[in-house]
Amino acid sequence: MLSDAALALLRDIFQRPDLFADSPRIKRRVVAWGGGAPVVVPHGAALASEDQVQAVLAKDKPAPEDGPVDFTIHAAPPMPEGETHVFGDRRAVAAKVGLRDPSCSEEGRVEAVASGWLFLVPAGAGEGWLLGVGGSLDDLLADSRLIAPVVDAVGAASTPFLAAPRLHLPLCGEDWLACGTAALGFDPICGDGTAQSVREAILAAAVVTGIAEGQDATALLTHYQSMLIAAMRRHLLLCAQFYTTGGTGDWWRSQQEALLAGHRWCTGLLAKMPEPAFLLEGTRLVPRQQAA
Repeated sequence: MLSDAALALLRDIFQRPDLFADSPRIKRRVVAWGGGAPVVVPHGAALASEDQVQAVLAKDKPAPEDGPVDFTIHAAPPMPEGETHVFGDRRAVAAKVGLRDPSCSEEGRVEAVASGWLFLVPAGAGEGWLLGVGGSLDDLLADSRLIAPVVDAVGAASTPFLAAPRLHLPLCGEDWLACGTAALGFDPICGDGTAQSVREAILAAAVVTGIAEGQDATALLTHYQSMLIAAMRRHLLLCAQFYTTGGTGDWWRSQQEALLAGHRWCTGLLAKMPEPAFLLEGTRLVPRQQAA
């Protein structure tokens, strides 16, 4: 699901104003959180699979060049050095489901239950994708009042995958940097992962361009690392608010505590780093003194 914010970034950076214009749309979100009654809120997003996104953008991919390189952007493991820090202990599974209610074809549903939360999005032709975070899909659906009544025939669940936020450190070295899921991962509860990856790619490209043009490489790489730590810090605080209000059981409390501990840790890291030395103007980084 590509939020309108993520879609706007992709259309702008690739100069493709019609990108996914014909894709199915999510028009609203139905949310049942913290034991309260369901609330309907407007929501704008396009539906596209990862394969569809890669296929559409593949034509804009430059041809690889042979020979030695001066700098590497790592978008997938393994990394040259460092370790990944994870803020919480929760896994997610996904499964294809049938949709009983035709109205679900234009809406996403989010529901908190005792041991986790569920997220349902349509997948076309009376089908949907169901994401479960915390317990098994069967256990989560057993407590569901919003999503369980509208789904049928839960298919085989995926292999569990990490749903807690994560951050790799260091994020860069003398001749490399990490970007996208290799650098950090967001909790799917916020729906901002795709937009964040695009923002990272824009910043990474600006850093490499600045280095190639002779700007201070150390200052640029330090700026990159501090911006990504700051992004994770904001994300952790936002997630903590969701997990604070989602439920009152031990699972909810433990996730909230891990998120707040991560927020404090990121705050400590940023306190030891210099103030951001650059401003992003379009797709280029400009020294703050010059921008002023």
